[in-house]
Amino acid sequence: HVQLVESGGGSVHPGGSLRLSCVAPGYISKGYCMAWFRQAPGQEREGVASFGDDDSTTYADSVKGRFTISNDKVKNTLYLQMDRLKPEDTAMYYCAEDTRPLGLRQTYRHWGQGTQVTVS
Repeated sequence: HVQLVESGGGSVHPGGSLRLSCVAPGYISKGYCMAWFRQAPGQEREGVASFGDDDSTTYADSVKGRFTISNDKVKNTLYLQMDRLKPEDTAMYYCAEDTRPLGLRQTYRHWGQGTQVTVS
């Protein structure tokens, strides 16, 4: 059973920063593909950033230049550094994991419970 645990969400003012973490025991060190998604109330879930098994990264246009995805293979933790936050970044943020190179596609097999980010 894959257990992904997100943390680091909170409330910030526009222009502020947050760093989200997702602990994925054993999966990052194995080089599995991981990603961050978000879902705002009343909106569809959207891909934010992904980290491939070849260390390639993909970003949604809306966050390019502001968000950075990274991982720590020793700590088995995926990160999302979010800078210059905007009110439209307000959403529940989820990390996801899969053995397949899915990029920002929604069909990841395993998902965390989410961490709330509020920018106002």
